[in-house]
Amino acid sequence: MSRPQQRFLVAGGAGFLGSHLCERLIETGARVVCLDNFLTGDPANLRNVQGEKAFELVEADIVNPLPASIARARLDGVFNLACAASPLAYQADPEHTLMTSVVGTQRLLRLAEDSGARLLLSSTSEVYGDPDAHPQTETYWGNVNCTGPRACYDEGKRAAETLCFDYDRGGRVAVRVARIFNTYGPRLSASDGRVVSNVVSQALNGADITVFGDGSQTRSFCYVADLIEGLMQLMAYDGPQPGPVNIGNPIERKILELVELVLTLTGSSSQLAFHPLPQDDPRRRRPDISKAEQLLGWSPRTSLEQGLHATIAWFEGLDPAAVPTAIPSAAARVA
Repeated sequence: MSRPQQRFLVAGGAGFLGSHLCERLIETGARVVCLDNFLTGDPANLRNVQGEKAFELVEADIVNPLPASIARARLDGVFNLACAASPLAYQADPEHTLMTSVVGTQRLLRLAEDSGARLLLSSTSEVYGDPDAHPQTETYWGNVNCTGPRACYDEGKRAAETLCFDYDRGGRVAVRVARIFNTYGPRLSASDGRVVSNVVSQALNGADITVFGDGSQTRSFCYVADLIEGLMQLMAYDGPQPGPVNIGNPIERKILELVELVLTLTGSSSQLAFHPLPQDDPRRRRPDISKAEQLLGWSPRTSLEQGLHATIAWFEGLDPAAVPTAIPSAAARVA
């Protein structure tokens, strides 16, 4: 007897991560309902799935009441990836960013409750703030400025986690929470101000490469395909509530190391332009992924060199007019 086809809702499905997730779910034979307000999502990201019988697109904002077609949907799982994730985007409308994480997550939790579906929240390493503990484990409570310019995102995600675990403890919804660390790859927006998109865009254009601070701050870069597999495996995990799970690459790199690697891979002669470090920018960021390894058997497989080759190739295929050579605002931090 064949297994019934599963149906998933992907909120934020036209975004960088969401579009890759939609494709991967369809590859597994699932049906996908993609929900997006296109504030930061891009219809072009969905070219590979548009026209698929297993794919449905609904334009809506989860801050508002969900459309009737969604509210009545019978679902096996809900992926909540709906929130602007780059500093330039989430600081552009901080109230909407916060409400997306809080009100939007509550709406999706109620939808999952009504449908008997599991919900996965895409949380963030930003819940750790500028960490005093290194590497960051899931038991670390963080060092976050709750009133700073990034608080709309950081505190929004922390509140979203609270809602999720309250629903789970109450027996209302089985939840999974992924704390996502820096991710890169094809479809990363060229203009969102994040470090990989900044460096690659500027290197390809021969422009000065923006480096905040002295470039000694660190990040851990996970290729998008690896990240999506981690989300899929966490959603499928049927054991006891695991609590939040770090999903990211545990190899720590200085920003200057990333810049030098991109310059080598692109053959660019760009020079470096140093700027003051933005407020609350984390000095170090590296996930401890022991829990993901033990529970899910998951760890990233793609080296930074391999992932950057694919990312650079994608950026090279963009319309040059869409690739900025300068950072739009000094508020763009190393994300």
